[in-house]
Amino acid sequence: MYLSSVVLANLAVAWLGASVSILTAFLAIGFSITGRDALHDIWRGQHLKRNLALLIAAGSVITVLLNVAAWRIALASTVAFALSMTVDSVVYHPTRNITLSNVASSAVDSLLFPWLAFGGFMPMVTLGQFAAKVGGGFLWMLLLHLKRA
Repeated sequence: MYLSSVVLANLAVAWLGASVSILTAFLAIGFSITGRDALHDIWRGQHLKRNLALLIAAGSVITVLLNVAAWRIALASTVAFALSMTVDSVVYHPTRNITLSNVASSAVDSLLFPWLAFGGFMPMVTLGQFAAKVGGGFLWMLLLHLKRA
């Protein structure tokens, strides 16, 4: 599901542009950011960095295989996810606080992705994506927590 959320978000943005990035940030990226913390708990150091890096790279490769014109979106996604994953790890591992790690990684991802994907700083898209990722991540956290209970 994690990989599908990344590919879905990349392709939607490639096909529909920056305006859809806020919706994909809420639905797909909110899930992937929260799901990443679940993967941290599942893999617990057992090749965690390698596995997450492979998932991120695979998402971009699949995106380009499905739509070669989406290469810039795929590249932006890879860089933004890799750096936000690093921030997520730095926050999540010592605290085990999903909300805090989601906010930190959402900030990094929301700053980097639009700038890299669309070629410049887009304040409204950046703010919209940040709010959507935090809100979507919170919703997915609740849904995934209820499923575990």
